[in-house]
Amino acid sequence: MIDYNEYKERKRFYNSKQWQQVRLYVLKRDNYECEWCKEEGKVTTEGLEIDHIEELQERPELKLEPDNLRVLCKACHNKRHTRFQYGGNQFKPKENKWNDELW
Repeated sequence: MIDYNEYKERKRFYNSKQWQQVRLYVLKRDNYECEWCKEEGKVTTEGLEIDHIEELQERPELKLEPDNLRVLCKACHNKRHTRFQYGGNQFKPKENKWNDELW
């Protein structure tokens, strides 16, 4: 069984012809629009990525199943995986590094 927790295996999968074909199918099916943005009444057609609803590492048998795939823009995809500035604390005020100023 292939271990998709390994970067090398994920990269091999995402570069495969099978994935590229399914990816194009899902983009066309979803009209080249981010599903989450669409739900908010926005139209986002740039920076689109295909998201596995059931994660590749957890459910590899669904890796090419169109019903397990959706189109998300890069920002929504990052929110979904709590990456970068979307780690859940994006609204936390920035901590004051220097407390030596008395105004």
